[in-house]
Amino acid sequence: MHDLFEEKQDVEAANSAAPLATRIRPRSLEEFVGQEHILAPGKLLRRAIEADRLPSVIFSGPPGTGKTTLARVIAEMTHAKFIRISGVESNVAEMRRVIAAAANRLHTSGQKTILFIDEIHHFNKAQQDILLPDVEAGNLRLIGATTYNPFFYVNSALVSRSQVFRLEPLSVEQLEELIDRALVDKERGLGNYNVKIDKDARRHLAKLSDGDARKCLNALEIGVLTTPTVADRVEAGGSKLEKHSGAAGVNAPGYNEPVIHFTLAVTEESIQQKAVVYDRAGDAHYDTISAFIKSMRASDEKGAMYWLAKMLHAGEDFRFIARRIVIFASEDIGLADPEALQLAIATQQAVEFVGMPEARIPLAHATAYMCGARKSREAYDALNAATEKIEMEQTKRVPEHLKNKHFPLNPES
Repeated sequence: MHDLFEEKQDVEAANSAAPLATRIRPRSLEEFVGQEHILAPGKLLRRAIEADRLPSVIFSGPPGTGKTTLARVIAEMTHAKFIRISGVESNVAEMRRVIAAAANRLHTSGQKTILFIDEIHHFNKAQQDILLPDVEAGNLRLIGATTYNPFFYVNSALVSRSQVFRLEPLSVEQLEELIDRALVDKERGLGNYNVKIDKDARRHLAKLSDGDARKCLNALEIGVLTTPTVADRVEAGGSKLEKHSGAAGVNAPGYNEPVIHFTLAVTEESIQQKAVVYDRAGDAHYDTISAFIKSMRASDEKGAMYWLAKMLHAGEDFRFIARRIVIFASEDIGLADPEALQLAIATQQAVEFVGMPEARIPLAHATAYMCGARKSREAYDALNAATEKIEMEQTKRVPEHLKNKHFPLNPES
């Protein structure tokens, strides 16, 4: 069991040894990046925190989205006693001591207690049941954090007594903001290292972090701490050209201070995933989807899977790929296999439901089916032929035998 304020002092004492993601944690809501859907000014959770009227809450979401950090911010802002325990390490006896102390504190001094349980899904039913009477009576307020769906992994009675807030993965732009903050922060970040990071390196690092701020910042730190400066590389045998081209525009001319040039290659090593040359707004986007469609049209399953894998690896929007498969099923397969369109629509629904990374599985399923299906462009070609006639010839009047006889437009004529 930890008093979070005492824990904070311990962390500060060992701050230099702590990972970057720990050192640079937000200290206020203003420093918090992401989660605007629950923390923007005027939102329920923010109003409750600022008014110190926080109910019992459960934060759910993927790793690195700020669940523990948000609990720490609440600890800074609240007048309540803040106690942190781990769902992995604590036991029933410890829970009883915490609850008894909270009830005593409330009745003797009037001070409320906020109990933060990290990884609450690890609690068994008996441990969760112990909390119920005191949460309901108001003797303590609970903050639970879990990476699992609380409606399945947390006692339903406890969930019904709490507000559940979902924290979403951070966007690429939000992770880039965190990277920039870390690189200029001289007190808690990497501002003393004189780092120049290339735009493509920063973008790749943010994209491959999958919305996980901790993963992003730790990869940034290991890259900075293990990359030699431009001056070090020159002394080790690099050319003068390398010295002047490695980080153009930083401390020029002559680089009086060592410069760490954080390139795309450094990012790939730091996050252990290769960058694919792919511009979602440029030619690579259209060329790759074209190769994907033409491979399916030629019934080349291996080729189609390759281009699908390339798009997914490069961070292409899986919804865009699903939409193109739907179009292909109707345009290129059509009447030859009407079930192809049904499968494509089901795929579009499936990828929306499961999201990435699992969305790649139904996309591969649909791709394999489209490659193996018989092809027919009969309906598509017939529509194009009719459209060409409309554009090139005088528009025909509707023949009398095809007109609607039941509802004349001008009954008096």
